[in-house]
Amino acid sequence: MVLDALRALPPVLVLMLAFLCPALEASIMIGVIFPGEITILVAGAAAQAGALSLWSVIPTAVAGAVIGDAVGFGLGRRYGELLLRRLPDRLVKPEAVQATNELLRRRGPIVVLIGRLTAILRALVPSLAGMSGLSWSRFLPYNLLGGAAWASTVAVLGYLAGASLAAVQQQLGVVSNVVLGLVVATALVVWLRSHVRRRHSRL
Repeated sequence: MVLDALRALPPVLVLMLAFLCPALEASIMIGVIFPGEITILVAGAAAQAGALSLWSVIPTAVAGAVIGDAVGFGLGRRYGELLLRRLPDRLVKPEAVQATNELLRRRGPIVVLIGRLTAILRALVPSLAGMSGLSWSRFLPYNLLGGAAWASTVAVLGYLAGASLAAVQQQLGVVSNVVLGLVVATALVVWLRSHVRRRHSRL
C-alpha cells in the first residue's frame, strides 16, 4: 500500500527532495511548473509512516525554502529581466508580473510574506523583490518568517494526511475482511444448496 511504499523510501532521499524542490522552486523558478510543497507533503507522510522523523523534515524543508528564496532574490537583483524573458507568457502573464512589481514597490516585505500562499508567487516573488530594489535587510526577516511558517505547515499537513491514510487503510482492511467473509459464506451456501439438490435428485 501507499504507506508501505513511503516506508521503503530511503530517508536520505526523502530529505534531499524536501530540501531541493523548495530551494529550486524560487532560485530557478521551477515552481512555475512543479510546486515544491509536493515533496514536503510526501516527506511529512513518510514521517508519519515511520520512515523518518517529522523533526528532521521540518528544518530541512524550512532551510530549502529560505535558502531558495534568498538565491532567487540575489538572482533577481542581477539577472531579473533576463530570467523573466525566458519564462513563457502562457505560464507567467506580463500583466501579473507588472502588478506584483507595483505591490512590491509599495508593500515589499508583506508581499514577500504572502507570496508563500501559491506556487506561482513563491516562484516569482523572490526574484521580483530583488528586481524591485527591496533591500536585503527588509527581505530577509520576512523570508525567514514566511519560509518557516509555510514549510512547517506543509510538513505537518503531510504528516496528518499520512495519519488519515493509515486510518483509511486500516478501515479498508476491515472492510476487505468482511467482504471476503461474505464471499466465502455465500460460496459455501451455494455449494451446500447444489449438493443437497443433487442428493435429492438421486433419491
